[in-house]
Amino acid sequence: MTETAPPAQTAREVLKKLQKDFAVIRDCKPLAIGIDKQMIALQPDINRKLLRGALGIHTKSVRYLKSLQGANERFNLDGSTAGDVSEEQRTLAAQILHAHFKKQADERKAKQAAEAAETAVRERQEKLNQLAQKFSRSK
Repeated sequence: MTETAPPAQTAREVLKKLQKDFAVIRDCKPLAIGIDKQMIALQPDINRKLLRGALGIHTKSVRYLKSLQGANERFNLDGSTAGDVSEEQRTLAAQILHAHFKKQADERKAKQAAEAAETAVRERQEKLNQLAQKFSRSK
């Protein structure tokens, strides 16, 4: 067997290629509904499962959601307009962003609380050690 299998791709690699090939993806413009069909028509050899994964990563990104939140129009791969972004879609993007940032803030607070508790335990242990040393010398 002299044939070698092509290297396995990941959804992130597909997304990077799409960003190179299409300005609407690179610029995080709101994409037309059904954009995957346009991509498959232009690149029929693309792995559909990886394409769906790549588009999922892209459309759930903070940058894309921020763009969608403030947009009025959707775009085709060639940059032409492809319809409007509804108020409901803008509101959903805003809700997803809010939940994302709230989760990050909660995680940051939990980490800070854990660090503070760890510091308090360490300081308490140091004080106990100092007291133990002080009273053990006096004997």
